[in-house]
Amino acid sequence: MVYIYSKKDTSFQKVPEEVNAGWEVWQKNNCQTCHQLYGLGGYMGPDLTNMSSDPHKGPKYMRVFIKYGTNKMPDFHLNDTEVNQVLAFLKWVDQSGQNRVKAESVHWTGTYIIQ
Repeated sequence: MVYIYSKKDTSFQKVPEEVNAGWEVWQKNNCQTCHQLYGLGGYMGPDLTNMSSDPHKGPKYMRVFIKYGTNKMPDFHLNDTEVNQVLAFLKWVDQSGQNRVKAESVHWTGTYIIQ
């Protein structure tokens, strides 16, 4: 079980099982190789830090990509439970912070434009 430190009330809070399981699926499939969280990770796919709350994308949009893959993203053949766990993990990430990279600084390929 994973615990996180809360600055708000200076305590440790237990991460929900589904979130922890989603993190394990994320790790097992090396998602960080292509995707970023908080601007850290690979550059082939988009940063997923705040994708869950994106009004134009969100969980329904993400579910399709996670479940079936795309031309660039492989189909990892995850079952529905694993897909839900990854979505729970990404929702938790979304609620825990923000990607510091401005949207206009991200090239369509997913790489950052540094000026």
